[in-house]
Amino acid sequence: MTSKRAIITGVGHYLPEYVMSNKELESYVDTNDEWIRSRTGISERRILKDPDKATSYMAERAALEALDDAGVSADEIDAIILATVTPDYMFPATAALVQKRIGAVNAYGFDLSAACSGFLYALSNGGMMIESGRAKKVLVIGADKMSAIVDFTDRTTCILFGDAAGAVVLEAGEGGGIIDFVHHTDGDEQCMLYQPAGGSLRPATEETVKNNEHYLRQDGRSVFKKATEGMADVSLEIMKRNNLTGDDVAWLVPHQANLRIIDATARRMGIDKEKVMINIGKYGNTTAATIPLCLYDWKDQLSKGDNIVLSAFGGGLTWGAIYLKWSK
Repeated sequence: MTSKRAIITGVGHYLPEYVMSNKELESYVDTNDEWIRSRTGISERRILKDPDKATSYMAERAALEALDDAGVSADEIDAIILATVTPDYMFPATAALVQKRIGAVNAYGFDLSAACSGFLYALSNGGMMIESGRAKKVLVIGADKMSAIVDFTDRTTCILFGDAAGAVVLEAGEGGGIIDFVHHTDGDEQCMLYQPAGGSLRPATEETVKNNEHYLRQDGRSVFKKATEGMADVSLEIMKRNNLTGDDVAWLVPHQANLRIIDATARRMGIDKEKVMINIGKYGNTTAATIPLCLYDWKDQLSKGDNIVLSAFGGGLTWGAIYLKWSK
């Protein structure tokens, strides 16, 4: 390994203005605030209500803030990796739309689909571009307009998700940055978490629309069990590979899917809850945006040299963890 590593030099975010409370959801489905909070930890979520705005809009706003935070101009960016399961279109890539709008004239870009693990997959791939010397500056974005694929008559899913975007700028540096990552995939042939229609297997038809097959569906119990095991296992795996104990880790940055999953992961890692970034109560599950949103919300509490473990589990099935040292 070369001493050159990918370090995060800028962090940005975007949250829609509209706040949907648990109380509002009571008018859509048979649920209540206490039930939602006790089982998920969620009190409210943000929704992008403007029908003319989509994932690219949120990603653009987060990207511009990250660039400003890093003191980097858009024309210095070599590559854009955008993690999302809610692209504006099947094609062109949403990353291409962002590239044009922010003026990243020297960058190429592509979308990456790994659901809730998407940002970690994108971050590790961006890191490898930096380490190889093929890129000097990479913009990594996690953005999802989950309200576009959530069925607000399905109480098992509509309570969970929100809309948001988060972004980071990666640059080459020494003495910190992305040190290691572990990723796993296990093809979800049982369709525990998926969107039934809209792809090449089941293109849009009058029947698929009528049957609400363009909304996400999940087997909540199965996904909960898999996620609880997967996030904890991979977090321990990355710690063991790098000889880390719970005392060595300054912060755990977990995907914000369910507070019980987060708590179980922290316990397995031997990490106090005070060292766990948790904002699920305010935003819900924003899929690829949850981890960069945490980094943004806690950026003023991070110190240079902090050992940080990022961990996620998502549809695919996908899961992974990244170990990095904070360098800002």
